[in-house]
Amino acid sequence: MTAFSPLLTELFDIPAPSTAMDTALQHAINIKTKPPGSLGALERVAHQIGRIQRSATPDLARPTMLVFAGDHGVVAAGVSPYPQAVTAQMVLNFLRGGAAINVFCRTHGIELEVVNAGVAADFPSHASLVDIPVARGTQNFLEAPAMTRDQLETALAAGAARVVAHASRGARMIGFGEMGIGNTSSAACLMQRLTGLPLAACVGRGTGVDDDGLARKTAILERALAAHPATGDQPDPLETLATFGGFEIAMMTGAYLAAAKLGLVIVVDGFISTSALLVAARVSPAVLDYCVFAHASDETGHRAMLDTLGAKPLLQLGLRLGEGTGAALAMPLIQAAAAFLREMATFEGAGVSEREATGQ
Repeated sequence: MTAFSPLLTELFDIPAPSTAMDTALQHAINIKTKPPGSLGALERVAHQIGRIQRSATPDLARPTMLVFAGDHGVVAAGVSPYPQAVTAQMVLNFLRGGAAINVFCRTHGIELEVVNAGVAADFPSHASLVDIPVARGTQNFLEAPAMTRDQLETALAAGAARVVAHASRGARMIGFGEMGIGNTSSAACLMQRLTGLPLAACVGRGTGVDDDGLARKTAILERALAAHPATGDQPDPLETLATFGGFEIAMMTGAYLAAAKLGLVIVVDGFISTSALLVAARVSPAVLDYCVFAHASDETGHRAMLDTLGAKPLLQLGLRLGEGTGAALAMPLIQAAAAFLREMATFEGAGVSEREATGQ
């Protein structure tokens, strides 16, 4: 694609976290009152958080969840057993506080914001809603690219702006969820085109299609990929996003890039959220250094996508709901990792004897 605006081009330039503190951080973890490695994955996460914040006393203040919602034109082709209207109905459920993501965020003290990225409906004003639709749903990517270049740039910038707003209010850890009937179809096409894996390895049951529905969905997506053939050995990630993505996926892509640019700890949710990260990582690989992967979804393709990204998910709960639910469940564990590094006593400070060297 042609050059983006200077603001977005700067967003794409993400520095890798400093490794200067690696030895000091590992020492700080090792001298806590515990056998080395006994906190398992939490030690790895604590080290990563310390590196991101360049501190052995990290603070994950104001954990925040942004849920981006958008409609997809490809739903008209029959990829989902649910009607498009469910997207808007679920946004209203979020605003009323009745969805799983509301429950999990309330339980764990996570600030929740719902972003209308491009739903084909109007919503009443609400304190938890940011109403910034790019359009009333994307185009049907069987017939045309899902969005124009201008719409893509608008969505990327809008997602980035929401992260900047929360970071300016003190958020240090952020996660992204989504809602959009048809968005597993977009995510599957993004995954196939950017990884080169067979489409069958990328397409799942989404909202619960039966075997016939899965076969129909796969056939539709095969036609869509054939209608927009790849050019070159390494497809342009943003052109691919414009072709197959939803507005919610595009806003999440911009949000990932901005969060990494600002040095936030990013908590990655499931299949669709990870597809947006896949695009962001192809734009700027350093974004992955800021990501903690919450869980491995039961949606077909998610584990393979995680493997492509070199990710080590914290949880395996059989989730496939979306909304950011897996990320919200993982946030308390990530806070615990930061807390033990910040607050746990050292052997010397607690007057506890360390393990004796045995030469074995």
